[in-house]
Amino acid sequence: MSDHKPANDAGKPLFYDPTEHRIRSFVTRAGRLSTAQARSLDELGPQFCIPYAKAPLACDQAFGRSAPTILEIGFGMGETTAKIAASMPDKNFIGVEVHTPGVGSLLKQIGEQGLQNLRLIQHDAFEVLTNMIAPASLAGVHVFFPDPWHKARHNKRRLIQAPFVQLLASRIAPGGYLHCATDWEEYALQMLEVLSAEPALKNSADGFAARPDYRPVTKFENRGLRLGHGVWDVVFIRR
Repeated sequence: MSDHKPANDAGKPLFYDPTEHRIRSFVTRAGRLSTAQARSLDELGPQFCIPYAKAPLACDQAFGRSAPTILEIGFGMGETTAKIAASMPDKNFIGVEVHTPGVGSLLKQIGEQGLQNLRLIQHDAFEVLTNMIAPASLAGVHVFFPDPWHKARHNKRRLIQAPFVQLLASRIAPGGYLHCATDWEEYALQMLEVLSAEPALKNSADGFAARPDYRPVTKFENRGLRLGHGVWDVVFIRR
């Protein structure tokens, strides 16, 4: 099968193949790139961005070293990802995000902080996991505040569903972990139910977990907590 990326009417490559009719958990938004984000994409993208390919990723080659690798799905503007990577220089981090401003923002932070243990893939996480991540190769997976798709008719678009969790579990090495967090209680309950039903995973806590020290509290989260909004973490271990 060719790796040629389909193009839209303007001739620009798309991030995913629209002929694959799987329900997607995200909506592609153009967004506006700041000057700094665009500069970071041009100057740092070639070094820190890994092109999507339908072939297994050689992490040792991508990072220039052998180290435990943690995958983050949907890093947004990258503030949390950069903080975690900076606090764990002994681990490799791969961030997956579809939106270009977020990729540019995290690249900017990589440059400002001199982070060498972080690589980015701008593509659909399902396809990245399926085609680029080898089974039992990850030390951990982070899924922080995915889109809750709070309307009932849109719940089927939520990322944390049984087939996706099964795929995630297959990519995590025994003893590795899957850490999800959300500020939407109904979604938190779904996360707990779906992860509890996956036989390859076991809960690290009795129900929801305390926020691990490595996950920083974002400005958005702090504002929600001040308003009385809850935040729920679930951390499961690969058997």
